[in-house]
Amino acid sequence: MTPRFMQMSRLLSKSEKMAAASRTWFRLSPQFLQSLRRSDGKLFHTGRRRLQTKPSNGAASVYHMANTEALPEYKHQAKIIDGVAMAKEIREEVRVEVDQWVAKGHRAPHLSVVLVGDNPASASYVKAKTRAAKGAGITSETIVKPSSITEEELLDLVDKLNKDDSVDGLLVQLPVPDHMTERTICNAVAPEKDVDGFNVVNVGRFCLDEPAFLPATPYGVMEMIRRTGIETFGKNAVVCGRSKNVGMPLAMLLHTDKEHHEICADATTTICHRYTPGDQLEVFTKTADIIIVAVGMPNLITADMVKEGVVVIDVGINRVMDPVTGKMKLVGDVDFEGVSQKASYITPVPGGVGPMTVAMLMKNTMQAAKGQYSWD
Repeated sequence: MTPRFMQMSRLLSKSEKMAAASRTWFRLSPQFLQSLRRSDGKLFHTGRRRLQTKPSNGAASVYHMANTEALPEYKHQAKIIDGVAMAKEIREEVRVEVDQWVAKGHRAPHLSVVLVGDNPASASYVKAKTRAAKGAGITSETIVKPSSITEEELLDLVDKLNKDDSVDGLLVQLPVPDHMTERTICNAVAPEKDVDGFNVVNVGRFCLDEPAFLPATPYGVMEMIRRTGIETFGKNAVVCGRSKNVGMPLAMLLHTDKEHHEICADATTTICHRYTPGDQLEVFTKTADIIIVAVGMPNLITADMVKEGVVVIDVGINRVMDPVTGKMKLVGDVDFEGVSQKASYITPVPGGVGPMTVAMLMKNTMQAAKGQYSWD
């Protein structure tokens, strides 16, 4: 027995001495002990088997037995990020900007929305956009076309609106019918009117840190993080979902240097997707400081997959049967009830990211009217 172990042994109870003779001790810092977790996510604790000595350098050392029991999870209630209230604030800011623009002799910004087919969800989204436009002082029109319209006919319509100087912002509501190519339609919208931020020119420019329209949903998520005051610099961020309209641009904005745009995050960013094995997904989410989920799968992220104090932004929208009422209801991709007991911040569904998407679309339309992103 070494002199140091003999010194420690004198401070232990008889039963602990017997245990110590057959077990390995580890010298750990107090900070490490606080973060040490078992494979099931629960914290180790030292209980009675904890000893502090004062070595020659004056720093405290902690000796901890390897097979101690686990403490129960610490739980607290997350702060809910109110997307409805925040979106209202942004729309009011846009309204002030519109009023100032008109007061200088300009006409009010105008948004044209093309809706193809009779998808109820798409019709609902379009109605929300035109309602928000009215509240922000932006004029708008909805052009409805049957799902039988050909791709060529739709492209002709988009070209006509591109050339119409009275149209500042233009978008084609997605998804489009199966006989059309979504990328072709998105690229047909003039970049300077592309308030959805889906044209390849805008996508490429913002990926290269050049001025461009940002896709409304990622823009809304990042604005939520910024206005809430959530620290992102150097944090571990995990994006679940790699769609070209949400997941990919979110990952770009999260890792990009903040000096290029105030909503960029300087975070260490990981993207998970449908081919990420379930056990690996949990490895990534358990170490994440910020988790953004945009997959379309209810309860994809549960409480046992996240750490205490994580920030969770739920972009998912799913319609499920409420077992209590027997009616359909909207839920996100996150187990809200469970995860909110561990998160520091969390967004609800509905009432979280959705309203922010519409608000940022209004902001983009105002920028389009000013010709902020015009290229020859």
